[in-house]
Order: sequence, then C-alpha cells, then structure tokens
Amino acid sequence: MQAAPVRATAIPSFTDALRAVESLLMSGGQRTARRNAWNSVLEDRRRAKDRVEAQRVLEQAATRP
Repeated sequence: MQAAPVRATAIPSFTDALRAVESLLMSGGQRTARRNAWNSVLEDRRRAKDRVEAQRVLEQAATRP
C-alpha cells in the first residue's frame, strides 16, 4: 500500500489570505501606513505594560521599611 503524496506547497494561513486581499484592495502606501499604525499600537501597549510594572516596583519599594 502506498502512502498519500506529500504536498509541496504549504496551505496559506488566514493571515496570509488577509494580506493577499489587503494587497488587492489597497495601494502600497496605504498598506505601509496601516502597518505602521498597527506597530505604533503594539509599541504603545508595550510601553503601557512597562509603565504599570515600573509603578508596581516603585510602590513596593516605597512600602518597604
């Protein structure tokens, strides 16, 4: 009995499919602007997380005798 043939190409992920649709609908500049905006959102979230952590550390240090 023979094994099933192996696919040579990977099945595109949902993200890949969304990017393909995005590239059809938007010009290159709009795509770049959108990605830059999303990267800014992610960076803001990282900074907010760091700020909360720093505040927690400062509060713990202030309550120590």
